[in-house]
Amino acid sequence: MSLQTDIAATLIDIEAQLRQLDQWDHSPPPAAALASTQPFCIDTLTLPQWLQFVFLPRMYSLLEAESELPRRCGIAPMAEEYFRGSGLACTELVVALETVDSLLSVE
Repeated sequence: MSLQTDIAATLIDIEAQLRQLDQWDHSPPPAAALASTQPFCIDTLTLPQWLQFVFLPRMYSLLEAESELPRRCGIAPMAEEYFRGSGLACTELVVALETVDSLLSVE
């Protein structure tokens, strides 16, 4: 399989895990929240919202356009910190994020 196929499959896994954890929103946040300049929109969105409304759409768009993909990605540590103590069974989500981090981190 190609890198793009592997990444697309992992993005689908991330979405599925967010839904399973009931961390998938049915309506988008206000446009102003999406316009944040902070990493992960940490000042306006939760990490699951950022994944759903910023990361996943951006990655799907890059894949569809066959554009150059990011060469560095480090979302899994942020997710581990975000979900620490939440009581949610987020191991599979973190593993999927580790996979996308690994696929996108080109040495």
